[in-house]
Amino acid sequence: MAIVAGADFGTLSVRVTLLDSEKGRLGTAVAEYPLHRRREDPDYATQSHDDQMEALVRATRQVLEQTGTRGEDVAAMALDTTGSSVLMVDDAMQPIGPYYLWCDHRAHREAREITELAHATGLEAIEWCGGVYSHEWGWAKLLHWLRNAAPEERSRFGTAIENCDMVAATLTGVTDPAQIKRSVCAMGHKWMWNPKWGGMPSEEFLVKVDPLLAGIREKIGGEYLTSDHIYGGLHPRWADRMGLKAGIPIPVGAFDAHWDALGAGCKEGDVVNVVGTSTCIIAMAEKTQLVPGVCGVVPGSVDPHLTGIEAGLSAVGDIFEAIARRAGKNVKELAQGLESYRAGQTGLLRLSWDNGDRTVLVNPELGGMTLGWNLIHTAQDELHAAIEGTAFHTRIILERMEEYGVPVERVINGGGIPQNNATLNQIYANVLNKPVLVPDGVPTSLGSGIIALVAAGVYPSIEAAQAALCLPFKTYMPEAKVADVYERLYALYRKVYFAFGRPDASAAVLGDVLPQLREIARESLEQFS
Repeated sequence: MAIVAGADFGTLSVRVTLLDSEKGRLGTAVAEYPLHRRREDPDYATQSHDDQMEALVRATRQVLEQTGTRGEDVAAMALDTTGSSVLMVDDAMQPIGPYYLWCDHRAHREAREITELAHATGLEAIEWCGGVYSHEWGWAKLLHWLRNAAPEERSRFGTAIENCDMVAATLTGVTDPAQIKRSVCAMGHKWMWNPKWGGMPSEEFLVKVDPLLAGIREKIGGEYLTSDHIYGGLHPRWADRMGLKAGIPIPVGAFDAHWDALGAGCKEGDVVNVVGTSTCIIAMAEKTQLVPGVCGVVPGSVDPHLTGIEAGLSAVGDIFEAIARRAGKNVKELAQGLESYRAGQTGLLRLSWDNGDRTVLVNPELGGMTLGWNLIHTAQDELHAAIEGTAFHTRIILERMEEYGVPVERVINGGGIPQNNATLNQIYANVLNKPVLVPDGVPTSLGSGIIALVAAGVYPSIEAAQAALCLPFKTYMPEAKVADVYERLYALYRKVYFAFGRPDASAAVLGDVLPQLREIARESLEQFS
């Protein structure tokens, strides 16, 4: 028997779970930290590294006390974070300002310039991250900081570092950027790193983007490692503060959604939808192959021995919240009664572009749209159509993955929303026409615990730890008659999705969409009444 700690840093809090190698989850504690926004700049979103570390101390001590566990009995600690959340530090690893959090969207211009030059120069890396470099990703945020920082701040610049790597470096006492270990998960999916082309984009390319990037590539140094490597041992200072034993192994970290997928039981052939405010879609494959329009294809980014594939929807829970807010309700109130709705009965077709399209169009300029409104539609009708729409969008992504050789045998709905929304899970099963599995419990931070158990040598592999500790599933099976209705609706959705979503789209005949929506709604009410 061994006990380990898994830490999961989210947008607003850190969750620390103690995991027993035989009994499973012993307990979880959560500690919050502030997210800094500016009313005058809605793209601004930052966080303090000190606030995060103080919260980690509080949550760790709370879970030890809550479970009656002695700190000296914890054999390892692993951590995941949001990303791309980027911190600029000096040569002593001291922060120069706050994190550019993942949801900081100030770097639109920088991302557009990187994308345009990458295509103009034939940079291979741009195709492996969906064809568009995002304003949420590392190089764009670093360039925005360089352009807007004071000269004194730029002169102090030692390196830029991802949240997961900075927390691990802090816990293990790293004070020199040259000693940094960098997560392949973070750098592969957000910084255009890949062993296929020898690592990072070239100095020549970066300087063409902006001369301010001269010499920066060399400063984004260190070892690039998968999470089966140890970052270091827990430093005595942090061991004392958290109540743990000094020297316990801290493995190389990763992004939260990727380890959430491991905690949900993901293996090759599975696709995990981490459904929350947005959806992160994670799959794994033995073969490393380009998938156009997908956010990243990176060897070792999830399971160190497989290629990780990441995609997603830019907004899901946020859309539901927005619909409810406009109706003067919360989502729980508005959702009451949705279980009685029939497939397509609303006559509405809702595109989930309220926060742009992350995959497969990779277009942040799109906006949400709903077709089929009449004078008696309600906010609840729109909420049901929005759930259907996010399922249709997910199907487009899964079909793109399958088209390029990614096996999709099981769909696992992870994240917070599926735990509390049986209607959504059943709709997804019917739209995807595949079984949808939902962990029977909360898998968040279970993935980091699994990595910690492997780091402590308790299990020989991630697969062995998953077999012992992952939660059982509740399964939602497709309903044949309902799935047939959604086949017809999906054909309309797919046509509208590509016709409106691509600026270079060929002319499309759309005059049949609204009449067919009305016909499907009428038939659905008759068929299932």
